Amino acid sequence: MKLKYILPILFLALLSTACSSDDDNNNSTPPVINEVEGLTKIQDIVNNNHTIELYSKSGHFYTGYNNISLRIKDNTTDTFFEDVTISWMPVMQMPTMQHACPYSAITKAPGRDTVYQGNIIYQMTNTDGSGWSLTLNYTIDGTDYNVTDTITVLQYENQNVTSFMGTDNTRYVLALIEPQDPKIAINNMKVGLYKMENMMSFPVVEDYTITLDPRMPGMGNHSSPNNTDLTYRSADGTYQGNLSLTMTGYWVLNLKLLDATDTVLKGETVTEDNPQSSLYLELEF
Repeated sequence: MKLKYILPILFLALLSTACSSDDDNNNSTPPVINEVEGLTKIQDIVNNNHTIELYSKSGHFYTGYNNISLRIKDNTTDTFFEDVTISWMPVMQMPTMQHACPYSAITKAPGRDTVYQGNIIYQMTNTDGSGWSLTLNYTIDGTDYNVTDTITVLQYENQNVTSFMGTDNTRYVLALIEPQDPKIAINNMKVGLYKMENMMSFPVVEDYTITLDPRMPGMGNHSSPNNTDLTYRSADGTYQGNLSLTMTGYWVLNLKLLDATDTVLKGETVTEDNPQSSLYLELEF
């Protein structure tokens, strides 16, 4: 075959391949997004109609602050709902009473179609992780549903939450939220502060002050520079300040809680004679 015939044939073949490739790209199915990527399932809670999947980064509930993701699956179609209204109620059963704990509202996770999120702060647990249950109330297409099941809440290794009585005869719950991944640096410290209104209600406390004095008991109880007290942030209902960590190891975050009139409700100043406040949280990295 002569060259003048070969060139047109090659051109047509290349054109056909390019058109085919464009058609494939135009008609390709968009990639499936894993909406729970980076999360580990804690457990399923199931009723006759639906399965509620609970997730967190660790795959466990711990005492302290828990950021929780969840989604609801139709047991018949095996698909997940995108438009749901959900609320929850964690309850601990004690020998002679029961009580709840601080928890947030549940909202749609940003950038997700089927995943919702919120937080729960468990202030205590039994040594074997038992005692807690979780009730979920939700509405789908105007129909109300609910489901309750027991959950396991493990004891966190350090004190990341504390429940205490203030000098104003009010019981408070204080929980460490950040840093989750502390570094040798100035870290943003964030805590949640709640008061026990009754056994089932723990609203956020606003406009108090929490003083901060971090110390390393194993290193002469030395402190660190450039720490700031924690003040209330209305944007997310937490208290935030600067936490300076100058080396790795075990730190005690000594705190004092002051009300809006600067009256000390709990905690003491750290001195040579008083090496630790009665109000504190722990951090180790």
